Amino acid sequence: MGGTGVRAVGREDSWRDVVDHLAGAQKSNRGAAAYSRWVNRPLGRRLAATAFKLGRTPDQVTLVSAAVTFTGIVLLALLPPSLATGVVVAMLLVLGYALDAADGQLARLTGTGSMSGEWLDHVVDCLKISALHLAVLIGWYRGFDLGDGWLLVPIAFCAEAAVFFFAIILTEQLRRRAGAMPPVTADLSRPSVLRSLLVIPNDYGVLCLTFLLWGWHAGFVGIYAALAVVNVGLLAIALARWYAELRRIDAARLDAARAEAM
Repeated sequence: MGGTGVRAVGREDSWRDVVDHLAGAQKSNRGAAAYSRWVNRPLGRRLAATAFKLGRTPDQVTLVSAAVTFTGIVLLALLPPSLATGVVVAMLLVLGYALDAADGQLARLTGTGSMSGEWLDHVVDCLKISALHLAVLIGWYRGFDLGDGWLLVPIAFCAEAAVFFFAIILTEQLRRRAGAMPPVTADLSRPSVLRSLLVIPNDYGVLCLTFLLWGWHAGFVGIYAALAVVNVGLLAIALARWYAELRRIDAARLDAARAEAM
């Protein structure tokens, strides 16, 4: 949720002016998946503008996001797996995800980004991505007519999501410690539409929408299982790439140390 401040706006500005200002201060869409890029971030802007006009803080928005999301997760685990349950859960997850985008935008808008706020945001994210798949596991066990082997799918998806989240955060921190982060410069080139479409299976927002099919058991299981397989494959590719990158950084640092010792 951390972020640097941008040009100040006041609460006397109209809601539309705040939204337009946030659109101009939006972080780069480079690498963002389609749902996040074209749906979640625009929704987040509008929620951030509303929170700003109401005088809310980024941490408060994070906590509201958590409350909405975990309400959906609890309902998913406890209610019968019906169409109505799926619609309600999908709406709650979509709203929670949009609020998750809003807290960072509000922090940038107000210049109140902080380490504690970023920590809170990441802890909530880590908990929700694991809890959601565990709720699917419970829902399948209680209400789906599936063989026991199918229960391995949400378990594997849960492990993939947790490892991916941890690995991407750890890789970023190791890059920073090594001074290997790319320079912060304005990227004026247009983000790739093709890339945004190719990484759709890795988009949390798409996972949220799949619960619209929760009452159609065969359809949901098929799509959810396909997403799990694709995401495990994407994780394997990402882990190999990140490990190779860190090996190159290690080699460069070792070469520099040897040259300095000569």
